[in-house]
Amino acid sequence: MLRETVALAVCIALTGCASTGLPIGDQAYDIIPAPSNQTAPAEYRIGPLDVLKITVFQEPDLSLEEVPVDASGNILFPLIGQVAVAGKTSTELSNAIAERLGERYLVDPQVSTIVSTSASQNVTVEGAVNKPGVFPLQGPTTLLQAMALAQGPTQTANLDEIIVFRRKDDGVYAAQFNLDDIRKGRAANPEILGSDIVVVGNSFAKQLFRDFMQLSPFLASVFVRVR
Repeated sequence: MLRETVALAVCIALTGCASTGLPIGDQAYDIIPAPSNQTAPAEYRIGPLDVLKITVFQEPDLSLEEVPVDASGNILFPLIGQVAVAGKTSTELSNAIAERLGERYLVDPQVSTIVSTSASQNVTVEGAVNKPGVFPLQGPTTLLQAMALAQGPTQTANLDEIIVFRRKDDGVYAAQFNLDDIRKGRAANPEILGSDIVVVGNSFAKQLFRDFMQLSPFLASVFVRVR
């Protein structure tokens, strides 16, 4: 009787609802696109609480190793005072500082900006991963790279149920991806942006199998391999 109950539970899990009802395939990439040869990955945009390194060529007194961005998205820079930086790329900020320095203080200043610590651009990875958490994005990041930050999926992860949530101007959108297809090159690797949330689904059949094997190893003959 016990064997029949266990086997029935596995069958129910295997035949359970496999679809989230979210956009998949081409429709998923309409919501969470992947970089193409024609479209470069989105450049990182500075946000509140980031830390910057700003270098002015041949001007050591104006070159700063650590420039904190305040909660309002501003920094204080020598000679020119407060500079609004939130939402700018490193290149845009460098050009803005160079322009203001060139107005009164320097001739053709050359400015370089590097984001040394990212506090505002993070991805949350949760669900069936080995190390769920919130991770800073260091430059353009793909779904595979986001999964690597969380040390990959668990053994019971459902690789065709990787859901990415993204907030846009008119609301929150979600799309479902197949990690196995992405790994094998059968599907594109979508780009992950700051504030995205990645949720990895769990295969209840696999989890049930593992739980019962830990509790009752002698039942192994009842089961077939759960793929």
